[in-house]
Amino acid sequence: MASILTNNSAMVALQTLNGINKNLEGIQSQISTGKKVGNAKDNAAVWAISSVMQSDVKGFKGISESLSLGSSTVAVGRQAAETVTELLTDIKGKIVSSQEENVDRAKIQTDIEALTSQINSVLGAAQFNGKNLVDSYDATSVLSSLDRSGDGSVSSSSISFTGQNLTGEAGTVETADAIDRIGTVADDGTYTVGAGATLSSAANDATITLATDLADTDTLTINFADQQFSYTNNTGGVIAVADLDDIVAAGLANLGVEGVTTAVSGAGEVTISSTNSFDTIDIDGTSGSTTVVVDPDAGGAQAALAAGATGTLTARAETVSLGGAGNTGGVVNEGDGFRISLGGQSFDYTAKDGDTLNDVATGLKRVIDAGGIDGVSVQVNLSDDPVSEPPTIQIDNDNTADIALTVDDGSGGVASGGLVGLDGIDVSTAEGAENALANIESLIQTSIDAAAEFGSVQGRIDIQADFVSKLSDALTSGIGALVDANLEEASARLQSLQVQQQLGVQALSIANQAPQSVLSLFR
Repeated sequence: MASILTNNSAMVALQTLNGINKNLEGIQSQISTGKKVGNAKDNAAVWAISSVMQSDVKGFKGISESLSLGSSTVAVGRQAAETVTELLTDIKGKIVSSQEENVDRAKIQTDIEALTSQINSVLGAAQFNGKNLVDSYDATSVLSSLDRSGDGSVSSSSISFTGQNLTGEAGTVETADAIDRIGTVADDGTYTVGAGATLSSAANDATITLATDLADTDTLTINFADQQFSYTNNTGGVIAVADLDDIVAAGLANLGVEGVTTAVSGAGEVTISSTNSFDTIDIDGTSGSTTVVVDPDAGGAQAALAAGATGTLTARAETVSLGGAGNTGGVVNEGDGFRISLGGQSFDYTAKDGDTLNDVATGLKRVIDAGGIDGVSVQVNLSDDPVSEPPTIQIDNDNTADIALTVDDGSGGVASGGLVGLDGIDVSTAEGAENALANIESLIQTSIDAAAEFGSVQGRIDIQADFVSKLSDALTSGIGALVDANLEEASARLQSLQVQQQLGVQALSIANQAPQSVLSLFR
């Protein structure tokens, strides 16, 4: 049926052309923007996923900047620690040179002071953007990741580490909260928490008592330190103890043990005196006919050496132990402070995180040596098992005047700097040079440990930075796969739609001409 009111063909052609134009508009948008999903209207689900991923990519770019800043900051700390290690090694060379007698120790000391000043300069300048990692033990963290869980929640991760204090700061000891970890050891081995002592230059004595005469052909043997005195009675008769003590006294004196003198103190008694600072002398003896008894100190328990027991001539130095009632598994907590006072002058060391009792003992020796008290020398006896046998510190006084020794401790203090005692190194005397040689090794090890710690942290940060960069690239690629247009496909589609558009226009033109044919019916 022909109608001038309803042109179905035109409507069909118009709808087709509208669809073609709509599709053409979409393809043109893809070509101009490069995206097949440019907004939520195009594909709500894909757009939502891509938007979340794009926000993560921007977050990771911020993390990458944080990691770069962190890596640079740690690199400065590492370089400072490595430089300090080199300077300490130079100081060690100077200290070794000072061990010779025919050197100018004053000039060597001047060089050491110059190197020490340079170390302090390095530590002061080792900052990046105001952050110095070698002047405190402050905790530091670097933002390293954003972690998105399956429920959409986001949490951050950080690389955390602590600074490595390489200064010579003494720290603080809070004695109000005692931890009962430090005390003195008496000559009989008794340990007393918190007890003090008197440092005296007087010799320690032990008495050898020859209880019976020495029979003919019998041999008396006394092991003394690492030497041995042996005497066989070949007189053809018995040697009375009154004569035997002279033989023993002379024989022990002839052994030539340094710092030891002998004297007959009574019938059958020989007194041995030792001014050895740190060396304890063990004494034992055997005989076929006489009993040898050693009294290590006045009032001490006697031991019958013929029965296999051992007597001891203790070192002159007083012994401070870091064990005792508070030695809970040998563990040291950050802020645990230890104090040794000599003649009213206090020497402190406060533990940092990771310190052991051996570190505390070494630190106390360094600060006492740095105090430069004339005649006072210190020896540390480190322990392989601080739980059962804590380290000890022996302190000797070679002055004529006695020095009072007191000890104290407490928790909650501020940790000492890793190079505490460095400023007090003094090689101007033979004694100072010897102490410096013992202390410089621990200082070098401290700076090496600090450099290694920084190197490990920087390596971890750099690995994370590389991962974040690759992760950002992977996310960007994933977003592109979701929303980017396939331009090859879009180009082919565009040409197809343009042809369809032309055909649609022609079809609509033909359909619009159909009512004109009705006029021919009325001619």
